[in-house]
Formats: sequence, structure tokens, C-alpha cells
Amino acid sequence: MAKLEQSYESIIILSTKLGEDGIKAVIAKFTDMISKEATLESVDEWGKRRLAYAINYEHDGYYVLFNFTSKPDFPAELDRVYKITDGVIRSLIIAKSEEK
Repeated sequence: MAKLEQSYESIIILSTKLGEDGIKAVIAKFTDMISKEATLESVDEWGKRRLAYAINYEHDGYYVLFNFTSKPDFPAELDRVYKITDGVIRSLIIAKSEEK
């Protein structure tokens, strides 16, 4: 029997050029989007950190981690929106294993 929902972890790196208000707006946008389509478990803001290498001439990024449970088709849509959102430098969505 197929499982209907899966746990996911998603991390995004935002451009620090957005400024404090811009970063808060993008975080709010994705928090709302995930909350509407999935069960949002946590939003963990790691804050501004140095990147391992420059991306688009930027050396710092603002890291945000989302933990959520959703149907298997939602992460693809979330990833699509990440890619078209200004200020998102990098993103990653991982399905968590349920092994214990």
C-alpha cells in the first residue's frame, strides 16, 4: 500500500542583497505556500552565513530550513517556485527516510 504523505526537508539560500525586509517577505511567501499545500512542521532560520564559494558574485547568503510533510507531487511545484523567485540563490528539497 502506497503512503500518501512523506516528510521533507528543504533549505534555501537567499541573497543578502534583498535586505532584511526582502528576506522576511520571501520567507513569509514560502511559509504561506508550504502551509497551504502541506503540514509545516518547522521553519529554522540559520541566518547570514559565508558561502563556500561565490555564487553570482555573492559571498554571503541567508539560510532557511523548512521541515514539512506533504503529498509526493508538492515538492516539484515548490522547487519550480524556488527557481523563479528573485533572491533565491540555491535551494534543495530532500525526502526524509522513515527508518527508525
